[in-house]
Amino acid sequence: METTLLFFSQINMCESKEKTFFKLIHGSGKEETSKEAKIRAKEKRNRLSLLVQKPEFHEDTCSSRSGHLAKETRVSPEEAVKWGESFDKLLSHRDGLEAFTRFLKTEFSEENIEFWIACEDFKKSKGPQQIHLKAKAIYEKFIQTDAPKEVNLDFHTKEVITNSITQPTLHSFDAAQSRVYQLMEQDSYTRFLKSDIYLDLMEGRPQRPTNLRRRSRSFTCNEFQDVQSDVAIWL
Repeated sequence: METTLLFFSQINMCESKEKTFFKLIHGSGKEETSKEAKIRAKEKRNRLSLLVQKPEFHEDTCSSRSGHLAKETRVSPEEAVKWGESFDKLLSHRDGLEAFTRFLKTEFSEENIEFWIACEDFKKSKGPQQIHLKAKAIYEKFIQTDAPKEVNLDFHTKEVITNSITQPTLHSFDAAQSRVYQLMEQDSYTRFLKSDIYLDLMEGRPQRPTNLRRRSRSFTCNEFQDVQSDVAIWL
């Protein structure tokens, strides 16, 4: 009987020691983790404090703001006035193209100018492989039904491109580019000349935030099929 009691007493002592051991292990781990977290947080605060106190930090911030303002006002009013003379002059100037693109984004129709730019780049392709790869990319992005940036083309023009896309040439998109150009010239360009974006540039005013608005795209390029225009312009 005494032997049995002694045996159970030893078991209880072992269990008690094990529990104490695990408490010490886990407790020290938490304590260590907490200490490490506090040290890391303190180091971050110190680094941030030093960064804010450095004079070059403020100089960089100011210079970046100044650079942004300089970029916004780099167009002279005299140059902006020339863009109102013709659509060709607007697109042939890099800043004019940028301003017109920004305007089209406010009307959610930037796919037109992006397609026109892609076609200009496509005509500079060299070799059959590059022609094929670029033609496929343009077709999938702008031409095919439900393309991510599908441009508004008449059925006949779209069908001609679709039937010839397997064997494209440097002139595969000429008709489509011409029609999109006419749409922009007759529709978007006239509104651009009346927009705040253009008027601010023409009068030398700082650019203001632009408001985005959705507009109808129900018109088709059939309205302007008789309009003649030279689209072979680029810097």
